[in-house]
Amino acid sequence: MEPAVPFPGTFVKDRAMSKMTPQDMAAKIGSGLLSFPVTPFKADYSFDEATYRANMDWLCGYEVAGLFAAGGTGEFFSLTAAEVPEVVRVAVDETRGRVPVLAGTGYGTAIAREIAIGAEKAGADGLLLLPPYLMHAEQEGLAAHVEAICKSVKIGVIVYNRDNAILQPDTLARLCERCPNLVGYKDGIGDIELMTRVYSKMGDRLTYIGGLPTAETFALPYLDMGVTTYSSAVFNFVPEFATNFYAAVRKRDHAAIHAGLKDFILPLIAIRNRKKGYAVSIIKAGMKVIGRDSGPVRLPLTDLTEAEMAELTALVKALPGAASAQQAAE
Repeated sequence: MEPAVPFPGTFVKDRAMSKMTPQDMAAKIGSGLLSFPVTPFKADYSFDEATYRANMDWLCGYEVAGLFAAGGTGEFFSLTAAEVPEVVRVAVDETRGRVPVLAGTGYGTAIAREIAIGAEKAGADGLLLLPPYLMHAEQEGLAAHVEAICKSVKIGVIVYNRDNAILQPDTLARLCERCPNLVGYKDGIGDIELMTRVYSKMGDRLTYIGGLPTAETFALPYLDMGVTTYSSAVFNFVPEFATNFYAAVRKRDHAAIHAGLKDFILPLIAIRNRKKGYAVSIIKAGMKVIGRDSGPVRLPLTDLTEAEMAELTALVKALPGAASAQQAAE
């Protein structure tokens, strides 16, 4: 089946397939902080390619181990199956090999395969497999779903363990035997016992990613369980803070970690928790605060109120380095 045209007058052009092996990709993303860029939209909610290119180029100027195009923070759930490869193509084109680009994929098996194949053709170095849409399934069904996606591509796959798609250690072990390109495990549930059992079972066969919202909150205890990296949504708009915080985690600098949590992360969470869906909305709002307006969130999400924007602005501007981020956007 031919993929649908993503936008009127534009076409997804196949790029050279990634030359990065799944194992090399996994090693790379496990070596540093991970960024999940927002997907900018224009006032009519269409993809804003120019702003996306500018954001990607700017973020590549900071020390980051991987960029996840069209991930959760990138509103994967609001993109069409044809839009995802187009977003990935732009990300790959703009990053120019400076950092691995991984693509989100998900929904039911057929759609997830279509997106995965399209992302690989667009040049993605790997995939993040998000949970299937809505339904809860038994372990054998989830395993067959993951295997189908892994075997549809040659690039590396990271499975996202959360919500209705929680793979148990034995299931994960069988999948790793059958799918050599299954190389990563992102935890999005915060079950310490399960994470411990997974690591005990799989050891260094997988790269482990902390994937809870505002993952900075859990970064230090997860490091002690073998989780060397995490997804940082705030990297979008306070990259200097995010990279400094990650460095403090790696050094186990408790004073710096707790200061970062108290002064920025916890107040940010307080705003985020006021409404459902703000985990994404607050990141786009942060982009606006620093002068990199990336447009609205797509429905059914809602944007922050004016009062909340004012709170966020004060919080961001109090951070060291906020002025330099503002100047870089101008």
